Amino acid sequence: MKRLGIDVGGSGIKGAIVDIHTGTFLTPRKRIDTPRPVTPQAVADTVAQLTKHFNWTGHIGCGFPAALQNGTALTAVNIEHAFLGTNVAQLFSEATGCEVKVINDADAAGMAEMRYGAGREQQGVVLMVTLGTGIGTAVFNNGVLLPNTEFGQLLFKGDIIERYASNGIRKTKNLDMRTWAKRVNEFLCYIEKLLYPQLIIIGGGISKRFHEFAPYLTNDTQTVPAQLRNHAGIVGAACLAH
Repeated sequence: MKRLGIDVGGSGIKGAIVDIHTGTFLTPRKRIDTPRPVTPQAVADTVAQLTKHFNWTGHIGCGFPAALQNGTALTAVNIEHAFLGTNVAQLFSEATGCEVKVINDADAAGMAEMRYGAGREQQGVVLMVTLGTGIGTAVFNNGVLLPNTEFGQLLFKGDIIERYASNGIRKTKNLDMRTWAKRVNEFLCYIEKLLYPQLIIIGGGISKRFHEFAPYLTNDTQTVPAQLRNHAGIVGAACLAH
């Protein structure tokens, strides 16, 4: 069984055909820069371009950087406000000619890790944190997803926390790893006192450098890197399509 998974990110839109049974890629990943401005039609056209690249005609799952309800975007923090109230699933379906299901991008990554990666067979509360252009979160209890948590939007030191501790901020402000890791640690210590999770999984592209910033994390909860690394969003999206 295979499905096309697409991950819409702040800097790139990525896709691959995924083996649903194993969670592995059946094709090389294809990445296209996220268009500027990040308008609904421009993003839909890019999703259609990826679909054409893979010569795909079946079901598609798509991780998208917003809280979503019945396929409609309820937030627009890292995308254009024109997406607010847009039925993203319908828009992408029309652009590709395929049936498209959409899910919050962090929720998609979390689903992949819970099914194939670091959260597999883990009971209790698991928190997935994706560190990218922003901060995404996904919460699971005994494997069941609580969708659209968006804890990266929590207020912290007078602003939302993703503008303090995201990997995007690390790059923008040219923070060294130690300084940035201490910011991430503040976030993890804060959020674990709200959820008391049994496991925290760190995802996003920066997770491949987990060994560099892990020594600066002092939070109480066991914290591990995502096993699927930056592929988790694509794999989780493909699972949604299945």
